[in-house]
Amino acid sequence: MFLLMVGDSVAAMAILYNAFSGDYWGICILWGLGVTMACYLVGSISGAHLNPAVTIAFATYGGFPWRKVPGFIISQVIGGFLGAALTYTLFSPAINAFNIAHHTTRSGPGGLATSGIFFTHPNVGISTGHAFVDEIILTGALVLLILAFSDNYNTNGQLGNFTPLMVGLLVAMVGGFGGELEAWALNPARDFGPRLFGWLAGWGHNAFPGPNGYWWVPIVAPIVGGLVAGALYNYVLRPFMPGNPNRAKAEGPVAATAKAQV
Repeated sequence: MFLLMVGDSVAAMAILYNAFSGDYWGICILWGLGVTMACYLVGSISGAHLNPAVTIAFATYGGFPWRKVPGFIISQVIGGFLGAALTYTLFSPAINAFNIAHHTTRSGPGGLATSGIFFTHPNVGISTGHAFVDEIILTGALVLLILAFSDNYNTNGQLGNFTPLMVGLLVAMVGGFGGELEAWALNPARDFGPRLFGWLAGWGHNAFPGPNGYWWVPIVAPIVGGLVAGALYNYVLRPFMPGNPNRAKAEGPVAATAKAQV
C-alpha cells in the first residue's frame, strides 16, 4: 500500500503537473525510494515481500513455504489496490481538471494518459508480445539481484540493514534502463491492484482489457521472469559462490586444486 501510494503519486505529479520537466531519473529514484521505505516498514514482519513474482521465485528456489504464497499474493494485490485508492484521494480533483483541459474522459482514448497514474501499458511502437518479453527480462534482472542480496553464500551480497536501500536502487536502475517500454511493471500486484481500482473508478476498457488486450502481461510475464531468474541464479551462479560448501564439487577437482595451490 505504501509503495503504490508513493509510486502512483509520483506518476500523478509527472502526468498532471509535469513536475519533473523531463527528469526521468528523478521518477526512477522516487519509485526506488518507495520500495526502500516499504521494505524498512515491513521487512522485519514479512521479509518485505512486496511482489508476487519475488514470492513465487523464493517459494520455488529459496525455501519460502508454499502454504504462505496465496495469502501473501492476496495481501500484495489488496495493498496495491489501497495504495491506488490513496493516490486517487490525493489527486482526483487534478485528474478531473486535466481531463476537462484536454477534452477527454477517463474511459475515452485520451484517458490512457491519466490511466498511467495507476497502471501500466505499452509505449508507442511496443506490441503486446514484445511487452511480454520485455517484462520477463526486466523482472528477471530484478529478481536475480534480489536473490543475490539474500543469499548467505554470496559474501558480497550480505548487506544487512542496507539491503532495502540496494533493492530500491535496483528498482531505480531497472526503470532507468527499461522503464519507458511499459512503465516497468515488474510486479503483478503493483499493476493488477491499481488496474482493478482504475476500472472501478471509471477508466473502463483502458484498464480491462487495456490497449491490445495488454492487461494480462504484467501479471504473467513478471512471474515467468522471476522463475527464469531463479533458475539462472540457483543453477548457474550459486554453485560457484565463495560461501557455498559444495563449491569445489561444482567447479570440479582440477579447478579446485588449482585454486588451492594459488
